[in-house]
Amino acid sequence: MAVAATTSAEVRTAYLEGRSIAALARDHRVSRGAIRTAVADLLPEHTASEEDAPTPELPVALDMPGKVPDCLRTTELEPAERAALDQGTTVRRGQGYTLRISAVPAVHRQLLARCQPLDGGQGVAAVPAQRKAPREYENRVGTLTP
Repeated sequence: MAVAATTSAEVRTAYLEGRSIAALARDHRVSRGAIRTAVADLLPEHTASEEDAPTPELPVALDMPGKVPDCLRTTELEPAERAALDQGTTVRRGQGYTLRISAVPAVHRQLLARCQPLDGGQGVAAVPAQRKAPREYENRVGTLTP
């Protein structure tokens, strides 16, 4: 049974004054679901988040080829980037290693931007393995949705 339109205003006022949903349901002889429907926009989970608010980015674990963190450890990094790099887990792969980093996509993109000197840009010569490492990491970061 639904809350009548005339009593909906009473229910909303009583809810804002601190009456519980269960008490309002007993008073109006309707289900708790009917009361929740009447006060849906007043419930904490609806008022705490805005409809247009961006959803927070969740951390994503990506493997970074070993040449990339070796280069990044010698550069100036932001605190979030440094923390992600320091908390990474080393995974042995044949002759080299990868560093599994769990961070939000924005931090992965910043780290990728900082490892561009490995690519051989800016007049710096790079060996093929050094050029391949950032490309592999770039491919992995590219799979993340912006």
